[in-house]
Amino acid sequence: MTADTALRHTADATPGDFADVRDWVFDLDNTLYPRRTNLFAQIDARMTAFVADFLRLPAEEARIVQKGLYRSHGTTLRGLMSEHAVDPDAFLEFVHDIDYSGVAPDPALGAEIKRLPGRKFIFTNGDRGHAERTARQLGILDHFEDIFDIVAAGLNPKPAQATYDKFVGLFKIDGPRAAMFEDLARNLEVPKLLGMRTVLIVPPDMEEVLGEAWEHEGRDGAHIDFITDDLATFLARIE
Repeated sequence: MTADTALRHTADATPGDFADVRDWVFDLDNTLYPRRTNLFAQIDARMTAFVADFLRLPAEEARIVQKGLYRSHGTTLRGLMSEHAVDPDAFLEFVHDIDYSGVAPDPALGAEIKRLPGRKFIFTNGDRGHAERTARQLGILDHFEDIFDIVAAGLNPKPAQATYDKFVGLFKIDGPRAAMFEDLARNLEVPKLLGMRTVLIVPPDMEEVLGEAWEHEGRDGAHIDFITDDLATFLARIE
């Protein structure tokens, strides 16, 4: 997927495509802030360090194990719980002990989110504390109705169907009147089945190297309605 393709898809969106949407669901990491911020890169490094310490592995081997757990189980935490009975609270506290000062306030994004009609939610595989600190740093926390985090999900991460069902049931969300914004294509498959409008957030082409190659799989799937590399601009276009 090229940057040109992402921009073309952004231009294809119109207010009519989202006219009946009243629930707006946003992933957090690499969605509400750009991947280049490298906030999640800190969490990623902390996860590797946790795995290295917990399993007593050299850093390079721990990195391979961590990525394998992430790919197989949806999150590193789920993999560690399933395969090594790790304490989830200890893991979440350790990996979210990061520096948020590099996250710049985004008043343009805040203004666009505020203007959206209806309710807005953050739906993240991270924990609530991390989501609150990040959204507060961005200056957008007050625009959200609630945060549905990995603890609320029963530690069962996206893209598990049961997790979306729990989210939809808790907030009584009507799929055809909802839209979801995500940076991982696989996490939009279930929302599409639920009738939601789906928007994939991609980094500019120059930033592709910052992610794992397999994370970008599925971008051409029929479950993706729109693709954009600029969330604020996309929201302004559909309002």
